[in-house]
Amino acid sequence: MATTSTTTPATDVHIFQLSPNPIRFDPVSQITKVFFDDVNQQVFAVRSGGATGVVVKGPEPSKTVDFRMQDKGDVMSIKFSPDIKVLAIQRCQKSVEFINFKETLDTIEYSQSCKGKSTKIIGFTWTFVNEIVFVTDHGIELYQVSIEKRALRLVKTYSLQVHWFAYQPTTSLLLLSSGVLGNLLHPFHLKPGVASRLPKFEVDLPHIPKPPRLCLLERDVTLAVLYGDATILVLRHQARSSGAEIVVYTMHKEAPPKKTHILRLDTSGRFATNVVDNLVIVHHQSSKTSMLFDVRLPGESDGFVHYHRPIVPPSPIRPFKYRVPVVPNCAETVNCELYSPNWVVFQPNIIIDAKMGHLWYVKISLQPLVLHFSDKCLLVDFLLQRSNSRQVLLQVCREALSRDGELSLKQIATIFDKINAMSQFSGVPSDPSDMYSRVFSVFEEAGEDRFQFVVSVVVEYIRSLVENRLEVPHYLNEMIINVLVRNRRFYQLHQFLQYHILADSKPLACTLLSLHSLYPPASQLALDMLKRLGSTEEEIVEVLLSQGKVLSAIRFVQNSGNVDAMSARKYLDVAKNQCEPAVFYAVYRFFEHRNTQIRGQPGFVKGEHCEQYVKHFESLYGQQDKSGNA
Repeated sequence: MATTSTTTPATDVHIFQLSPNPIRFDPVSQITKVFFDDVNQQVFAVRSGGATGVVVKGPEPSKTVDFRMQDKGDVMSIKFSPDIKVLAIQRCQKSVEFINFKETLDTIEYSQSCKGKSTKIIGFTWTFVNEIVFVTDHGIELYQVSIEKRALRLVKTYSLQVHWFAYQPTTSLLLLSSGVLGNLLHPFHLKPGVASRLPKFEVDLPHIPKPPRLCLLERDVTLAVLYGDATILVLRHQARSSGAEIVVYTMHKEAPPKKTHILRLDTSGRFATNVVDNLVIVHHQSSKTSMLFDVRLPGESDGFVHYHRPIVPPSPIRPFKYRVPVVPNCAETVNCELYSPNWVVFQPNIIIDAKMGHLWYVKISLQPLVLHFSDKCLLVDFLLQRSNSRQVLLQVCREALSRDGELSLKQIATIFDKINAMSQFSGVPSDPSDMYSRVFSVFEEAGEDRFQFVVSVVVEYIRSLVENRLEVPHYLNEMIINVLVRNRRFYQLHQFLQYHILADSKPLACTLLSLHSLYPPASQLALDMLKRLGSTEEEIVEVLLSQGKVLSAIRFVQNSGNVDAMSARKYLDVAKNQCEPAVFYAVYRFFEHRNTQIRGQPGFVKGEHCEQYVKHFESLYGQQDKSGNA
């Protein structure tokens, strides 16, 4: 069928997108049945009951499985164990067949029937590599599978009337529906060898039919994980005037699930739900649009339940096109029917069109969402919760500091605090190096009329880093110093250092030393800083010499009173490499004077290895006598 697919450019305004390279499989037909396993996220295309082939595809294209099996009747359900070592096939309501699998199917099948003569298997699901649970109309049966013995062992059973079930593999939560109306829900938490029964609860129904009948259907219930919490999403079809809503129940270990959120859809019709990056997407078939909800954003509250509306207006999924071969070496582009009646939605973010033979992953583009947030602080809250928001978040920060989008300093400080508070956790969207290179670089275009704003913003960012116990990179301090010096605000620089707004550090001291020609007091500020840092005399001298400040280094040693221990060679070498004869002359004469005080003559002893510097001095100023006179 389809050979390649295309979507509209990524720069468009569509929030919702289908994955550009869907998983393709044989479409459903008279001879082909299609099944989906939501535990392994695999789609099965079974041709002629398996006799002419079974093709299994999943998220990883390299792990496609292709095999044949005997046609023993219509397949009702088919699933691999999580390690792809056992294939389970349901062909009737009384039993499930098993076949060991190692690259190819084993030739021997083994079977397990459910308990009870009148019991019927509604469905089954693998819970662990060697455990499977049968859900029957009379309860659940948990089995362990032995590959070697080709047999199953009953581990646990629970008896209750069951209409339908749902399973969430991430949380290992199994949900059973019972009661006349189907609204009495029984959650179970499955662990290896254990099925723990959690407190049951009753779902409120908007109206109860007379006579009573099954009202809450499997299609109206979604098991999801929102911000790490196991949740149950229940679609309530209200009166047409008020529209439908989704009730979010949050699971608790020792108490029944609690109604925590209500998502107001404000329309009626057929809906389907996906969850992407902790955001709830509700697809509405008749309007061909999707709605987006975030339970972390503030909403109305009655003190018990939070009420939410879509964070952006309902909008359609981005158009999807695919190429279909018409004749050999020729194909035409066809528009995919979005929100098709053939679509079936699976969790967390899967849409399958079995008639078309496509499986897509639903994705969210964050960039188009930015324009819908007038409150930039709220926008940052939203972006910080997203897993792929790094680039968009940096862009929002950059625009907030630009001339056109400039926010108040208080708002900017709040944004910095939110970002840096999140930096203490893994997966942080940004860090100081990002902010420096991608955000504060906007200040390179700022004129002198904004220099005070520039300084204030960077100081706020440093404050926020410190309050969140994060390291302040030296280049941020350097940026402030450069801005102040460039605008000749030396008094302000002095205040920042005096009151420790700029924290002491060796890199900062080196930066101050480099400013000596523009602001001479900077050298003394640097030396004072090095002393406060507990630097040894030798370390301070090395810093000065590395900056080429040989005369400053000599003065520092003179003040400390350790002139006798000075290595003349070290200082003369720096002075010579500066290629400034006057500096070399001053250093040379200093050591001659030092030698005279120590030994009574100006010359250098052999162990000081200063012969090359004596020759250099003589080449500049001529030979001198033993008294030191040239």
